[in-house]
Amino acid sequence: FTRSRPSPAPGLSVHSINGPGMSRSQRSFVFIRRVERRIAAERFDVVHAITPCRGANVYQPRGGMVAETIERNIAMRDSRPARSLKRITLRMNLRQNFLLGLERKIMADPDGPIIVAISDYVVRQIKQHYQLPDARVRKIFNGVEPDPSPPQDRARDREAVRREFGVPDGAMLVLSVAHNFRLKGVHRWMQALAQLRRRGIRDIRSLVIGRGESPTWHRLARRLKLGDALMFIGHTDRVTKFYHAGDVLVHPTYYDPCSRVVLEAMIRGLPCVTTQWDGAAELIEDGKSGFVLDNPADVSALARRVDQLRDAERRAAFSAAASESAARADIERHSAEMLALYDELTGKTNRLAVT
Repeated sequence: FTRSRPSPAPGLSVHSINGPGMSRSQRSFVFIRRVERRIAAERFDVVHAITPCRGANVYQPRGGMVAETIERNIAMRDSRPARSLKRITLRMNLRQNFLLGLERKIMADPDGPIIVAISDYVVRQIKQHYQLPDARVRKIFNGVEPDPSPPQDRARDREAVRREFGVPDGAMLVLSVAHNFRLKGVHRWMQALAQLRRRGIRDIRSLVIGRGESPTWHRLARRLKLGDALMFIGHTDRVTKFYHAGDVLVHPTYYDPCSRVVLEAMIRGLPCVTTQWDGAAELIEDGKSGFVLDNPADVSALARRVDQLRDAERRAAFSAAASESAARADIERHSAEMLALYDELTGKTNRLAVT
């Protein structure tokens, strides 16, 4: 059950649930209520929800807990007055309040669903906000597709992308991949890059990939005097080719239950710099396969970590360690563990509802 219209696949019956609603909150309310009625009216062996939904027996909050999302959006503000103002505006957010109330009901229900956490960070969120017993929580770490590209294709992509965007020979190419630029800390990376340039470090180039680009971000780049050191690429379906071209991925996020971007980059051998607020950080051995920052706003720490990766020999060692660690994020393992949970709940799964 979904509001979108995904392409059909063998064995998958897609029901597009839409309804009236001028606002985002109204559309969410209508969708969830209609799905709940469909679930109640039909018989399913497993109902696996990825948004809060009563009637599910598996709830996998892929975007993390609503309660944690609210807290991290407040933490993203730089000053106490700004955080206070954000807290007030979130209290007036109808959609957020609706989802939070629904999540609280699901968590408080003693007969509620098994909660599937995609990282240790999400497990901690569940314990902190809802004190659920261990029997209600199951960790199934996130998974991503491996990269089957042979070495010659990776080398060709690397040369083509770097030539297309004017990356000088010998320069370290740092990627940032995000759609919500502010939440994912893109501005912190821009500030860190500006700091490195003020120190005379000019052999770093950066490409920012994603839909978050706007005139505000271009103005920030001009104010920081980044010049040709940083370019906004926008949305692209060539992300894998950019991974092949890059040397490092920076993801100083304020909130990520388990960043697929970081996992995809690590699988391709890119050392990553992320934060403790990213569930994917549990795969990073700090100082050996990447770096984990305590505070997304610590621009100086971010600049230091990226500077340490300028050494090609050290970067190669980090790259090998990142690839090895990321093997644990295999999508086949993730799927097998999810199917094992279905079998545990039902003995055998014949019909499956996903919302």
